[in-house]
Amino acid sequence: MTQSPAVLKEPWQDLGRQREGAAFGIWVFLASELLFFGGMILLYTVYRVENPQAFAEAARETDIWYGTINTAVLLTSSLTMAVAAQGAEQDWRRLAVWCLAATALLGLTFGILKGFEYAEDIRKSLVPGPGFPLQEPAAQLFFALYWAMTGLHAIHLTIGICLVGRLCLLGALGRIVLRGNPQVEVTALYWHLIDVIWIILYPLIYLPGRAS
Repeated sequence: MTQSPAVLKEPWQDLGRQREGAAFGIWVFLASELLFFGGMILLYTVYRVENPQAFAEAARETDIWYGTINTAVLLTSSLTMAVAAQGAEQDWRRLAVWCLAATALLGLTFGILKGFEYAEDIRKSLVPGPGFPLQEPAAQLFFALYWAMTGLHAIHLTIGICLVGRLCLLGALGRIVLRGNPQVEVTALYWHLIDVIWIILYPLIYLPGRAS
């Protein structure tokens, strides 16, 4: 039986230091990503305060069913990712691999559903520009931010699916050691970032104007 490659990589000489370095690096990266999304959310907030009626009217045009189902899908994927990370830490390879596969499939499901939602938005001409169906000019600002924020989130999701899928494949083939591997922790934190961002976007995009 062949031995799996060692987890410790150059230039690190201690596994604990390597994990600390990887964790520090990903937290710095996540902070920069949150600042980036935070700027877009701040812009959304300013325009919404200035144009509450137009934003509420525009938000009512979004498909809350797609948004709610996708929220449930992504929250479930966060659970499977957490179980995968715990399984890797306990050296339960099969559990970790299966949960990584489930996480990637749930992420892919989110992307497919979002694609259907985008197609519906395009069919309804909810794209800023000529032929936009809503009369309020600020409604186009809402949908400009909608496409920008959800599109950027979709890019991050695609990257996350690739990272999780890679870990799953290498783990299933026995090409990497999952226990104590910083790649698992880094990937899990990145995936949770994707979830957190969507949890923030969901009420901003789908809920305004629904109660009236």
